Amino acid sequence: MKQIGIGILGGGYMGKAHAVAMSSVGAVFQTALRPRLEMICASTKESAERYRADFGFATATHEWRELVGNPKVDAIVIATPQKTHREIALAAIALGKPVFCEKPLGASLGDSAAMADAAQAANVINMVGFNYIRTPASQFARDLIAKGEIGDITWFRGEHTEDFYANPQEPATWRTSGMANGTMGDLAPHMINAALALMGPIARVMGEYETVHKSRPGGDVDNDDHAQMMCRFDNGAMGQMYFSRIATGRKMGYAYEITGTKGAIRFDQEDQNALWLYRMDGPESERGFRKILTGPAHPDYAPFCQGPGHGTGYQDQIIIEARDFLRAIETGEMIWPTFRDGHEVNRIVAATLASAQSGSWKEIKDFD
Repeated sequence: MKQIGIGILGGGYMGKAHAVAMSSVGAVFQTALRPRLEMICASTKESAERYRADFGFATATHEWRELVGNPKVDAIVIATPQKTHREIALAAIALGKPVFCEKPLGASLGDSAAMADAAQAANVINMVGFNYIRTPASQFARDLIAKGEIGDITWFRGEHTEDFYANPQEPATWRTSGMANGTMGDLAPHMINAALALMGPIARVMGEYETVHKSRPGGDVDNDDHAQMMCRFDNGAMGQMYFSRIATGRKMGYAYEITGTKGAIRFDQEDQNALWLYRMDGPESERGFRKILTGPAHPDYAPFCQGPGHGTGYQDQIIIEARDFLRAIETGEMIWPTFRDGHEVNRIVAATLASAQSGSWKEIKDFD
């Protein structure tokens, strides 16, 4: 075992999740690299010091350049707003330090392209944070599809729906300003990443978006509340996706349905420890979707719990991400999803927004 100094930028929701993950990953997965929480960065001295004490970091700062340049920080986790990603990542890459960056990768297509190009040119280990696809159930779904268990895939439906802005009296915040913070910028990347992981590349899209609540207490809204898209995958399958932050009643509606010539799969993150599988075999009178509860027989479940059906949770997905990041650093081999994969998601977002503006299908190859 060897220690590795971790620096985390951002101490809020995701910053805390990554700090907890780095504290736990060695015990859960017996990683060869054992994280040491070296430095945390937040927007003020006071908040940085509070996070340092709460999470167990050795040092704290409110200057991101101090963290990136700290010789005791061997690897960096970026959990700050999208508009800060590019500058921080490029500085870390220039020093040859491995970088994990939360999604979406940067605030624009130009940002993610620059980050992916720089990381590739420097051959620096890099990953982007798409954690939901790492549940044991979704990993199992990927395995089933890859092995041809449900035949040739003909159709995909996905959604990422939440209701944190369903109430029109919810005040305006940073989330209601700028397209990078709207539904296409914030929620859509997760399900687009899932579609790419489960189905493969997307060839073209047709989309539209809408601002339902155009003003809120405290200000006007200039980004999208919900959006939808049709798509055609490279493998010929048709697809549909819907994204919303005003989907009344939905708390974590990261869900998908996949139809194949020999079966079908259904999944909903609100019941993240179950996968519904249909196989077109046996007598018609006995066919139907079967609920499979995840357990030690499924990917990345056993390190957390030995009991089938007991389940894993959100924080465990972040720990799996941390394991993958450390493994990539240890072996020197990139592990999906890299910055290039994050840029691919951004290309699809950009194409969908352009389609909404023009009212026509857009080819992904035209967006770099």
